[in-house]
Amino acid sequence: MSRFLLVVPPLAGHIHPTVGLARELTARGHQVAWTGSEAVLRPLLGPDATVLPTGSRIFRAQSGHGLGALRTLWEGFIVPYARFTAKALDRVVTEYRPDVLLVDQHTPAGALTAHRHGLSWASLAPGAMEIGRPFRALPKVESWMTDQLTALWLRAGLPPREYLDPRFSPELVLALTAPALTGAEPFPEQYALVGPILTERPADPSFPWERLDPARRRVLLTMGTLAADVSADFHARAVRALALLGDHVQAVIAAPTQSLPLAELPSDAVAVERAPVLELMSRGLLDAVVCHGGMNTVGEALSHSIPLVVAPIRHDQPFVAAQVQAAGAGLRVPFARVTPPGLAAALRAVLAGPGDGLGDGLGDGFRDGPCDGPAEGPDYRAAAARVGAGLRSGGGAPVAADRLEALAGRAR
Repeated sequence: MSRFLLVVPPLAGHIHPTVGLARELTARGHQVAWTGSEAVLRPLLGPDATVLPTGSRIFRAQSGHGLGALRTLWEGFIVPYARFTAKALDRVVTEYRPDVLLVDQHTPAGALTAHRHGLSWASLAPGAMEIGRPFRALPKVESWMTDQLTALWLRAGLPPREYLDPRFSPELVLALTAPALTGAEPFPEQYALVGPILTERPADPSFPWERLDPARRRVLLTMGTLAADVSADFHARAVRALALLGDHVQAVIAAPTQSLPLAELPSDAVAVERAPVLELMSRGLLDAVVCHGGMNTVGEALSHSIPLVVAPIRHDQPFVAAQVQAAGAGLRVPFARVTPPGLAAALRAVLAGPGDGLGDGLGDGFRDGPCDGPAEGPDYRAAAARVGAGLRSGGGAPVAADRLEALAGRAR
C-alpha cells in the first residue's frame, strides 16, 4: 500500500479528473488525500474524502485574451497561489508523509515541496497548453514563463544548480489527452497520455429531464464556469444562432442567468445554471456541443462520440480547438467575431449526417460569419466517434494508476 497526495488548484475543472483517479487508487488498497482549498475541495469531493487544507483566499479574476490572458493567469493566480500555499504544503507533506505527490501543473509549489523533501512526484497536465511546449515558437513568452518559475524556485530556498521546471516531472507526466488529438508528435519517455478520466458526478434532481424532446437534435451550449465575465455577448449570438436552426434543434444551455438574453430564448430551450453534462452525454441525449474548448468538456464530448463547435477564449483553449478541427471532430469559430448565421452554419455542419439534408445551404452561412473550416462535406459525427475511441484507448484512470503505482514502487 502507498500514500498518494494530490496537489490541485481551487478550480473544479482541475479537480474533477482526480476524483476518478483517486477512486481507482483507493480500490487498489492505497491511501489518497487531497491538499488545497477545503472550501472548494469539500463540496466537489464529498464528506468522506481526506482533505488536508492549505487555506483559502480570493485571487485576481482571470481576464483578457491571447497572451495577455496567459500573463493574467500566471501573475494573478498561479504565482500568488504558489506563494500562498508554500508553507502549508511543507506542513502537509511533513505530517502526511506521502510516497508520491501528484501535482497539477497549475500548482508548482507542490513540485517545489516534493523536491525539498526528496519525494517522488508526478505532474498532472489537465490541459493542452503545457503538453507539447507550444511556446517554442515564441521564445520571449517561453523565457518569461521560465523567469516566473525560476523566481518561485529561488523563493522556496532551493539551490539554483538543482533547478528543474516544476511543470514537468522528470519521472512521470500524466496528460489527459491522447495522440488522437495531439497528433503524431513524439513525447519524452516519462509522458503518459492516458486520455480523459471520466467520473460519475452526483445526480441533479432539479434538472428538467421531462422537457427534452427525443424527436429533435439537442445541442449543449456551455462556456465554462470561469468565463461568465466575457461570455454575455457570445451567449446572445449563440442564442440567435440556435433560433436560426428552427424546429430541427433543441438547445440545452448551461450558463448564469444574468449572462443570457432571456427575452430571446426559444420557448423550448432548457436553460439552467449548471447541467448534468456527463449524464446527458452518457444517456445519448446530446448531438453536438458548443463550448470554449476546455479540455474536460472536449474530452468528455469526444469520448461519447459527440462533435463540437469550439469558440476558444484564452489559455490552452485555442490549442484544443485547433486539435479538434485538425482531427475532423468539429469546427473552430472565433469567439469574439462569429455571427449568429456563421455559428448556425457551423452547427448545421457538425449535426448533419451524410445525406440527411440538415447541412443544406451551409455556404451562405459560413460566408456570413467567420468560421475556420470547410462549408460542407465532412462527417463530423463519424470523426468524433473515431477520435473518441482513440481517447478511450489511452486507458484513463486504470492506466494512470498503473503508472503511479510503478512510480511509488521505485520510490520505495
